[in-house]
Amino acid sequence: MSGLPYLDAATVERLVPMGRAVRVLEEALRAGLDPEATPQRPVVDVPAGQLLLMPAATARYAGVKAVTVAPGNPERGLPRIQGTYLLLDGATLAPLAALDGIALTSLRTPAVSALAVRHLAGPEGGRLVVFGSGPQAWGHVLALRGVRPVTEVTVAGRDPGRAEALAARCRAAGLPATALTQESDGDAVAAAVAGAALIACCTTARRPLFPGRLARDGVTVVAVGSHEPGARELDDDLVARATVVVEARSAALQEAGDVIIPIRHGTITSGHLAGNLAELIAGEVPPGPGPRVFKSTGMAWEDLVVAAAAYEAWQHDRT
Repeated sequence: MSGLPYLDAATVERLVPMGRAVRVLEEALRAGLDPEATPQRPVVDVPAGQLLLMPAATARYAGVKAVTVAPGNPERGLPRIQGTYLLLDGATLAPLAALDGIALTSLRTPAVSALAVRHLAGPEGGRLVVFGSGPQAWGHVLALRGVRPVTEVTVAGRDPGRAEALAARCRAAGLPATALTQESDGDAVAAAVAGAALIACCTTARRPLFPGRLARDGVTVVAVGSHEPGARELDDDLVARATVVVEARSAALQEAGDVIIPIRHGTITSGHLAGNLAELIAGEVPPGPGPRVFKSTGMAWEDLVVAAAAYEAWQHDRT
């Protein structure tokens, strides 16, 4: 592995802009990649948090992302999530490159959401409500703006300063934006949800962020914050009313509390899931009359597709 190239965060972002990430993910699915065939990631509890290993392979490439989740890190001024990606040649499994794993996650997660929204949401666009104020919240503003005409953004966060900072960032990017605090601005948050065309849930919450009855028919909601069966951002009411699309049924039924908990409650059955991302892209998931929900837990095939695109762009730059 001597001399293995390392693509840092700035390089990954430069080599694969958001729009390009959305395109390569869709191309992979249209070429026959089956999300259901992706190996399940092992999650190992350790004293400081969790270790996640995310392997995937195609004929041309293989790779694995090693991610750490340390809930106590923000208090230390450190990132809650850290990680590294190792890209391998598909035929020989020889290492090709290492990539910044968090940059990869920060890119592919909103890109997957944008791909789902492109095929699930109506064309009209409108107000985007974002729950959360971290990197994923900002990434979803950029990504969803790229596939639907977002007219304004409402940021709903727990920390007023961070929510206003994200709203200011939106305004600097040309989007009218308002910051709300979930606890003190409850009525305003409820009104924003009721009037939203798009809702992005990008938090570490373990309980529903808003009453599902507030979400109007036709709204598209993406939920990306949790990957544990006991945590969720959406309530039973919203999930039961919605056309629900997941990355893969196999992953969702193991990791997505947003669907697992309503199943445990008897509110829905596993048959309520309308389709996976590949089926959505293929036009096999007609939206129903109610809300539309895309639940993401993050999958290893997404990292592999985007990492391969970054590596190929890096090689092209060198020639």
